[in-house]
Amino acid sequence: MRKYLLIGATAFVLGAGSMAYVSQQAYASAQPKAKTYKMLELFGDVLDTVERQYVTEVDDKKLIEAAIDGMLTSLDPHSGYLNPDSFDDMRDQTRGEYGGLGLEVTSEEGVVKVISPMDDTPAFKAGVKAGDFITAVNGESVLGLSVSEAVKQMRGKPGEAVTLTIAREKTDPFDVKIVREIIKTKSASAKMDGDYGYLRVSAFNEKTTDEAQAALADLRAKNPKMKGLVLDLRNNPGGLLDQAVGISDMFLEGGEIVSQRGRDPRDIERYNAKPGDDAGGLPMVVLVNSGSASAAEIVAGALQDRKRAEVVGLTTFGKGSVQTVIPLRGGMDGALKLTTARYYTPSGRSIQKTGIEPDLEVAETGEQAQRIANKAFQFSEASFRNALNAEEGKARRGAHVPAEAPPEGFDAKKDFQLSRAKDVLRYGSVAATPKLPKPAPKMAAIVAPKGAAAAAAVSAGEEAGEKK
Repeated sequence: MRKYLLIGATAFVLGAGSMAYVSQQAYASAQPKAKTYKMLELFGDVLDTVERQYVTEVDDKKLIEAAIDGMLTSLDPHSGYLNPDSFDDMRDQTRGEYGGLGLEVTSEEGVVKVISPMDDTPAFKAGVKAGDFITAVNGESVLGLSVSEAVKQMRGKPGEAVTLTIAREKTDPFDVKIVREIIKTKSASAKMDGDYGYLRVSAFNEKTTDEAQAALADLRAKNPKMKGLVLDLRNNPGGLLDQAVGISDMFLEGGEIVSQRGRDPRDIERYNAKPGDDAGGLPMVVLVNSGSASAAEIVAGALQDRKRAEVVGLTTFGKGSVQTVIPLRGGMDGALKLTTARYYTPSGRSIQKTGIEPDLEVAETGEQAQRIANKAFQFSEASFRNALNAEEGKARRGAHVPAEAPPEGFDAKKDFQLSRAKDVLRYGSVAATPKLPKPAPKMAAIVAPKGAAAAAAVSAGEEAGEKK
């Protein structure tokens, strides 16, 4: 009730322009809120000054929306304001069909940064990679824009081309031309890889569990002698909680999958599995990397904690917070995306910042192993200045030489992480799998990504918002 009262009071103040009157009422009726209402009065004074004295005419609606978004994004990287158009776009994405390029993005110091390209989308086919910075769209800078504003520039009619300017480590900025498409995200698919099943889950939208169940059932029916299963969650940016629970439930016979805990320590919600294992008890390995985030981390953490699968790859992104979407006036005024809780694995581990560490750490390439050895190159939830803490006194593992990387002579066209996952299935466990020599550490060639440093210099002191 208190939240709605504050929103109502704010609307009255801005709409009626009677700051002095409202603030007097606030002092008389709600002394504990005196400072809050005084700051609302300050906001009204600033808005009035900008309206009268800014060098050009301003749009009050845009200013107020930007102020609301700035207030929310100051809390953590994943809270924000969705205007009505952005709210509609978000609902389209969770339904698994929308127009665009197929990118999941965030903001880092005023620069739009790619969390992950989605499988088989225009951005994926164009070679956009996790960790890339998008500095311009069709030649126009997006530095300092909120992510929602930048995304508007990226979207348009299917069939039309858009040019993204990309800043990537160790390279000069370059342009990528991508043709927009209607994105019909098929979030789960399955195939055989030798004696082992391979189930790829690329996102968590409303269709994911149904698609995964159908794909796996068909694969098992056609391959009754399947010896094990690899669940690939690499570069999966996450999505809907109920779908993460659904995918985990496919392989667990019961017990806890995940819990979420809010501000009140007593406010704990637990999600449990139902009897039945869609894989029939086959041995499993989960593949993850630093692009595996949120819902993907819930699945990896649940199967790891419950000893249902071993995890191979790299430490996950570390987004262990819950965002609740709160429509305003039924969505007519957009919605708030507000962080309301943290996720915890069945053993009580917080995913936030620290991520899920694999049972067998395997870099995809030698270059990637070198980046992991250089802390300056790591991109994760912990790299955000205002990211929530894990509340466990734990910190994400810093720069280190990963346990394994492709040896000399390994065919670069093959998937080394998948190869090692199949080795784990073949030998029965990570402990029983013969280990490869640890990569030799090297001195870092540069301190920071050249393109990223340039982008940050241009956008010094500016902030951006969230999502696409």
